[in-house]
Amino acid sequence: MRDVVHHSRRRFLTLAGTAIAAFQVGASNKARAQSSGRAPALPLIKPGTATSFGPLKQVTAGELSIGYAEAGPADGPVVILLHGWPYDIYSFADVAPALAAAGHRVIVPYLRGYGATRLLSPTSLRSGQPVAVAADIVALMDALRITSATLAGYDWGARTANIIAVLWPERCKAMVSVSGYLIGSQQAGRKPLPPAAELQWWYQFYFATERGREGYDNNRRDFAKLIWQTASPKWAFDDATFARSAAAFDNPDHVDIVVHNYRWRLGLADGERKYDALEAKLATFPDIAVPTITMEGDANGAPHPAPEAYATKFTGRYEHRLITGGIGHNLPQEAPQAFAQAVIDVAAGS
Repeated sequence: MRDVVHHSRRRFLTLAGTAIAAFQVGASNKARAQSSGRAPALPLIKPGTATSFGPLKQVTAGELSIGYAEAGPADGPVVILLHGWPYDIYSFADVAPALAAAGHRVIVPYLRGYGATRLLSPTSLRSGQPVAVAADIVALMDALRITSATLAGYDWGARTANIIAVLWPERCKAMVSVSGYLIGSQQAGRKPLPPAAELQWWYQFYFATERGREGYDNNRRDFAKLIWQTASPKWAFDDATFARSAAAFDNPDHVDIVVHNYRWRLGLADGERKYDALEAKLATFPDIAVPTITMEGDANGAPHPAPEAYATKFTGRYEHRLITGGIGHNLPQEAPQAFAQAVIDVAAGS
């Protein structure tokens, strides 16, 4: 039997005006009779405490030079934290030091098109194809001689972790995936959704036009701030918090990669032929067998599936955690305590 565990708030701890959820475990009608592998609770994390990762590192990996932050002991079990759009590594500014203090080696890379990460060749396709982003992370692991790691992310980052767990399961020891199962295909992307669901994807259709591409290029910060506000309507982030992440959008390939990602999803842009066989496998929507905790914020204003729609896609040890108290799409930055604890728990049980 499946174990889909929902965590709700027992009480509210107000820290710098931000509520952090404590968890109450409740069994669902899909309970799986397996150990949760839950580790001891982390010390309290005050959101917004960390404002810097210190000096970043740079490594050549595949077709990229990847910029990344690193924390924790070099011989610790590895955790790779993966950000989404339009965000950056600062989503994990509070999470990374907590995991490092717990003994993990923590790697936080800029995805292609963000921050210090660059394509090495000026002639390479500025592709945002999801499988290409996943291949980047495998190449990063190869470059850093990391055999396997716990992968944790949201948005593009969760999708990237999902893809690696399916295509290269030996590289994914365990996974934390915000909004659950996010593997898609061009075929599925061509199918229309109900009007209310299509409305949530307005920016995808905007990016399908040249006007949208130019508009995004000319208004990167205003556009990103609008997405932050709509995706996390109860998150009272300040200007300094936004500015730290907005600098990542100055990457010269950012617009091309973001626009290609959303056009590819709709079947309006070609991918790279070298990934065709991998895309064919992903198009079957395969199950994920690695130990997984999925998470959702109760105030996520971005498009996301309902947990019951994807629970059966996870065939290994599995939990779902609902984080309450006005937590939106950028869950690790809004609720770092909950996210870091999920990483500790899933890693401990893998």
